[in-house]
Amino acid sequence: MAISVRKTIPIVPVSPDDAGGSLYEAQKKIYPRATGGLFARWRWVFVALTQVVFYGLPWLQWGQRQAVLFDLGARRFYLFGWVLYPQDFIYLSGLLVISALSLFLFTAVAGRLWCGFTCPQTVYTEIFLWIERKVEGERTARMRLDGEPMTLEKLVKKWFKHLLWIGLAMWTGFSFVGYFTPIHELGLEFLQTNMGSWEVFWVFFYAGATYGNAGFLREQVCKYMCPYARFQSAMFDRDTLIVSYDSARGEPRGARSRSADLSTLALGACVDCTLCVQVCPTGIDIREGLQYECIGCAACVDVCDGVMDKMHYPRGLIRFTTQNALGGQWSKARMWRRVFRPRVLVYGTLLLALCIGLAGSLMVRTPLKVDVVRDRGALSRIVAGGRLENVYRLQIMNATEQAQRYRIAAGGLDGLVLASENEVDVGPTESRWVAVRLQIPYGSAAPGSHPIQFSIGDTAGAAQVSEKSVFLVPR
Repeated sequence: MAISVRKTIPIVPVSPDDAGGSLYEAQKKIYPRATGGLFARWRWVFVALTQVVFYGLPWLQWGQRQAVLFDLGARRFYLFGWVLYPQDFIYLSGLLVISALSLFLFTAVAGRLWCGFTCPQTVYTEIFLWIERKVEGERTARMRLDGEPMTLEKLVKKWFKHLLWIGLAMWTGFSFVGYFTPIHELGLEFLQTNMGSWEVFWVFFYAGATYGNAGFLREQVCKYMCPYARFQSAMFDRDTLIVSYDSARGEPRGARSRSADLSTLALGACVDCTLCVQVCPTGIDIREGLQYECIGCAACVDVCDGVMDKMHYPRGLIRFTTQNALGGQWSKARMWRRVFRPRVLVYGTLLLALCIGLAGSLMVRTPLKVDVVRDRGALSRIVAGGRLENVYRLQIMNATEQAQRYRIAAGGLDGLVLASENEVDVGPTESRWVAVRLQIPYGSAAPGSHPIQFSIGDTAGAAQVSEKSVFLVPR
């Protein structure tokens, strides 16, 4: 599926004299116009939902701890009632596979919905633009302000806008780091002005990234830095719902009186108001066809529907539709039947199966992890009583939030006995290394490596884990 790469925003060359020897070409600044409508409301719904979750989760408590915390120092990850260890990496892998399949599914159905409604770059750009509009005014007012020489009013507005941006960016960075270190402790770091900690560094780093990307780079991130824009065409087909301009209905475009009868004019429905370009956050003209810069936010759909209402024309000159439906003038029913084609059904089935599998695995997960490591300082030795002994180190990880007593047993070799303590106490969500000595009568087993098995379980019988190892008999 070909995607046009035509630009609607002119590139203004910058000479070395004007740009201090710069080797890049400057882009004309884009001033997106505010718009209302169905998709604009949905976009703000997703902005609100994502930010309530992002800013709120670090403050949510679960018992005596933070509900969601990825404690990298302690190598424990708390997710509501679950305590996960690095050995539970399989769950992260499953989550990444689900995310990839979700991207394939949503893209196959409706293009770049993620980009237009829930991508962090889109969300924070929308918030920063809202602040800019409140401080500096709407599109024309912002353009006029930027074109004026520096005055006290301009200075005050610019500084006030940037102070609000910096405050929001700092709170964003603080909330982000709050997922990796307890957020109450992080607050104390700032109150005590402990600027040498790694947490404070990452707060400023993430805040700077938010401030730069949402305040200045904006559409440049989507057009030049995000890889998704480049490979989206490989995931689209002619039955993918995309924002499209109905050129058969809209052309030839041209201005006309609102009272003019369209049937008597040699014009299409497009009044050439350019509002669809003015509201576009990436500055493209959707009337030139699908372009890789389009993020599917549907701002042009909302504003065009408003113009059609004022002109008393049917809505949908710009709309979500498929290339096949647009070219064949299909009905909505036929279009939706083709949207849910075999490719989409396969993605959906795989995604549902993976979600059920991951959720089921978490539900039946044993809250106990054990690693067995041989003591390389004493692989095999003869001890008092004429017995042959191997020494092991067991790492026992309690994945519950209550103290547990675990019983250790071993088997798999005739005459194998446990010569060390067979019970160990491990605190809530703690990990403990335990030295374990196994013995057999000397001469009871042939020289070589013999498979054995450790069995570790809590005394209540709620969790039981078996781990394999070997018992070495020297020649």
